[in-house]
Amino acid sequence: MAVLKVTFTKYKRNKLAQILWILNWLSVMTGVLLFSLGLFLKIEIKKRMEVLAKGEISSTSNMLISVGLVACVINFLGGKICYDCSDMHRYRRWQLILLPYIAFALCFTFFLLVGVFMCYTTRKELEESLYLGLREAIKSYKDTDIPGRCFLKKTIDLIQIWFQCCGNNSFKDWFEIQWISARYLNMASKEVVDHLKNNIDGKFLVDGVPFSCCNPSSPRPCIQHQLTNNTAHYNYDFHTEELNVWMKGCHEALLDYYSHIMYSIGLMVLIIWLFELCVLAGVRYLQTSLKNVPLDEPELDSDGWLLENSFVETVKYNLNFIKNFGKVSIVCELPNLNKDI
Repeated sequence: MAVLKVTFTKYKRNKLAQILWILNWLSVMTGVLLFSLGLFLKIEIKKRMEVLAKGEISSTSNMLISVGLVACVINFLGGKICYDCSDMHRYRRWQLILLPYIAFALCFTFFLLVGVFMCYTTRKELEESLYLGLREAIKSYKDTDIPGRCFLKKTIDLIQIWFQCCGNNSFKDWFEIQWISARYLNMASKEVVDHLKNNIDGKFLVDGVPFSCCNPSSPRPCIQHQLTNNTAHYNYDFHTEELNVWMKGCHEALLDYYSHIMYSIGLMVLIIWLFELCVLAGVRYLQTSLKNVPLDEPELDSDGWLLENSFVETVKYNLNFIKNFGKVSIVCELPNLNKDI
């Protein structure tokens, strides 16, 4: 028994074809939107690729760009088909192509849904990538003279200023690495030499942070050096003072930023997927209703449906078709094998 069967008059068939023509052109615009969203995400990731440990994070953006391009092609063709289907004579040229087109469009909507899941499931991978990437980038903060890493200081400073963050997890991350380049250390100073000797790894560690960690909204001039030394600053207590450096780590700030982008894009792609599904359902009704109209009597009413049989029967039929197709392929290969022998 047909699923969701609807009876169409000639007027309703023509009206459906005209509406679907308009909707398919709107779908071309949604394809452009998908492409733009993927391109925007790719650019945002590219901007801070230096603090991302894994390059495959861009797979989501590549998926959206590809799906967007395919959507433009499919919906452009769908608009042309639906426009021609408003006339029975023009419909004949698409009669054999319409069903394969629907099958291909259905596969496209599946990949569109995959894009939605990718937007909502990459947070964990992004979290790990940001943590490892930021950790290595902060370690290279001082390497302004080393080719390939000389730009990382500027990158980290801009990130900390724009995203109002400090360090990887917190400002204390700067206490554990040497972020001041050796070229700016006075090796003739006994204090500096003693400081280096007191560290097992021979690093110049300080309880300070780069200037980009300073919060400009603080009423007090920025204290970025000797943050844990209460006697170094007037009227200052490290444990009770509200520090004038950013408290949030850049890992959390960037993760929130990218997660917000991914979730917003995922929601938009989900809405586009629902829209594409509705258009595809309309095209299916148009295809089945036109198929049931005798070519010599185009004025007659006809039935249209989403599935000719129940869902279970349709699945069984397609599975049997695939099995039989495989058997036919094997049988066709046997004569060729005998010739070779």
